[in-house]
Amino acid sequence: MTKKQVIKQKYSMPLLNAKERATNFNEVAQGYSEETALLEAERCLQCKKPLCIDGCPVGIEIPSFIQLILKRDYQSAADKIKEKNSLPAICGRVCPQESQCEKLCILGKKNEPVAIGRLERFVADWEIKNSEPVVLEHKITDKTDKRVAVIGSGPSGLTCAADLAKLGHGVTIFEALHIPGGVLVYGIPEFRLPKDIVATEIENVKKLGVEIKVNSVIGQLWTIDELIDEEGFDAVYISTGAGLPYFMEIPGENLNGVYSANEFLTRVNLMKAYKFPEYLTPINIGKRVAVVGGGNVAMDSARTALRLGANKSYIIYRRSEKELPARGEEVEHAMEEGVIFKLLTSPVEILGDEDGRVRGIVCQRYELGEPDESGRRSPIPIKDSYYEIKVDSVVIAIGQGPNPLVPVTTPDLKVNNRGNVIVDDKSSLTSKPGVFAGGDVVSGAATVILAMGAGKKAAMNINDYLQGTN
Repeated sequence: MTKKQVIKQKYSMPLLNAKERATNFNEVAQGYSEETALLEAERCLQCKKPLCIDGCPVGIEIPSFIQLILKRDYQSAADKIKEKNSLPAICGRVCPQESQCEKLCILGKKNEPVAIGRLERFVADWEIKNSEPVVLEHKITDKTDKRVAVIGSGPSGLTCAADLAKLGHGVTIFEALHIPGGVLVYGIPEFRLPKDIVATEIENVKKLGVEIKVNSVIGQLWTIDELIDEEGFDAVYISTGAGLPYFMEIPGENLNGVYSANEFLTRVNLMKAYKFPEYLTPINIGKRVAVVGGGNVAMDSARTALRLGANKSYIIYRRSEKELPARGEEVEHAMEEGVIFKLLTSPVEILGDEDGRVRGIVCQRYELGEPDESGRRSPIPIKDSYYEIKVDSVVIAIGQGPNPLVPVTTPDLKVNNRGNVIVDDKSSLTSKPGVFAGGDVVSGAATVILAMGAGKKAAMNINDYLQGTN
């Protein structure tokens, strides 16, 4: 293909109509057709030195799987992806490719980069629909007598477990909730990540020989010491994520109708509040909802509020649209669906009625100053610029940290002042021999694919440890 033949823009992703989709939990992005996938795959330059691979936290051989798409050998393309990524249908939907692999795409220097994530999703979905997902048994090393306990079944734990199973080790995942998947099932709404997709990917991990024990809270049923000394595990991987919500510590946060985003999304995604009375877990948000924050979790919360019947759903964020940390497409989808953005604004108080329920939120306007350590311009409050928004509920989505249960029950496990487990960057090893950690519990809340990258790295380090080379 000559340069003149290169299509400058990505082929667009088919979406449900914005007005229609804001009333239901059906998946918004519909996925590429085979015809569109082939056209998009043709845009790949098949670079001799593909920089896109360097941008992938799990190291997928991107040009290779795209070349297999062009050959219409979709099963081989799926196999190629799964050599490095055990959760391709998930990553194709929620991975921020625009800031990773696509950011380094050579084509993207002068045009839009190849839609790598959309092609990954196409391949993974094709396999789910057209064939029994293949377990790469030829990739599994001879079985060893070593056993590893993985705490948490989110993306980091699933990835680490899958890679260790491929290396021949016995792996058991301990999940605190009644359904495996971690943030994939409790934190990301159905309209972005259907739960049947997550369940299918997890079944594929189990087919590698991984055992998953749900309703198993480490720190209560067993401590880490008991897993090693009494249950006979040779190593432990902590991947409990970041599920402890942060609050603003402003007046009124204890009122009825104030939710952490974690509770709000868990009640909707995992406990199916939107299917009441089929599921007996209603959630009363009223007709006007304010979501505080500007990340993906805030967008998920605001869009979920619309689907639960809110007439007005606000995003309150103290910087401008340019500084919003959420993915561009998530912001765009939220705007299309009718979410109202109150930018350069921050809450100072939540107001309640005589019954102790939310009736409004007092905000202050901001302006932007010089960039701070994050590189974004610092928000500066404008004096005497307060105003009130009438709302029935408030969702706080300003971040979350690690659950302290495992560290509290493991005295020799060192954590930093934010409660994150401290590890050696090279080895993934904690302060406790034989105990490794990775993902959000170490880094703080980040992306699914970065957590997977940490799990992949930890699996190799644990394997070295079990073989006596670490």
